[in-house]
Amino acid sequence: MQIIDESEDEGVIARRFDLQVGDETVPGMHWIPTVAAPSYATVCIAHGGFQHKLHSNVPQLALQLVRNLGIGVVALDAPDHGDRIVDKEAAKAARDAAVRSTPGTLRPIDPKRWEEMAARVRKHTVEWRALLDDLQTDERWANGPFGWWGVSMGTASGIPVAATDDRIAAAVFGLNALQPTNEEHARAITIPILFLNQSDDELMTRDAALALWDAFGSEEKTMHINPGGHVQVPRFERDASEAFFRRHLLEAGD
Repeated sequence: MQIIDESEDEGVIARRFDLQVGDETVPGMHWIPTVAAPSYATVCIAHGGFQHKLHSNVPQLALQLVRNLGIGVVALDAPDHGDRIVDKEAAKAARDAAVRSTPGTLRPIDPKRWEEMAARVRKHTVEWRALLDDLQTDERWANGPFGWWGVSMGTASGIPVAATDDRIAAAVFGLNALQPTNEEHARAITIPILFLNQSDDELMTRDAALALWDAFGSEEKTMHINPGGHVQVPRFERDASEAFFRRHLLEAGD
């Protein structure tokens, strides 16, 4: 992890870094408390599709967790997102081509886009594991525990990470559905899960989301369902996420 820039504001140090993974330079952010315990937990925040490591909800949740829980938070740009966008015009065209639907009306997704998303998830999973490896080279956060927060595309990336890497101790998922590509990994997950769902999600049915929640092998799992479309998760769910991580990352050993 190479620190590119560092700033401090109201008890939080924000560090912009680059992570080298093979031939790829992966840009990321690391938020840590200015005054912290010798060792503390870290939450990985994975952004959604067409977003990036500094999209509004990512730093807002990161600052809340750092200030209220005294933990660290990391975020990465996914392939073809954020600072990793090579063709900005093509990226804009892809965003514009996404058909906006009325909440509750399913929006079909082109099969080619599903293939592209699956390839991106496989690549990004490797990058997240590399970041966890790098974090463990610093004794301040080497021992974790580590949590995961990611909905929509952030869940697509998080499921294989949580299923195959026992460093992830608890996860907030959501806005995703059971698919042949994620079922095996979902059933392998046994850590505590909070699942955030929208009743009128235009990208998937409630039944599809519930099928994913059912598939998780976790004994402790909770689903929150709120009215509204895919990008309308209420802000108060950040407080629920904070309470979830407090319980499973900070109080688990008490």
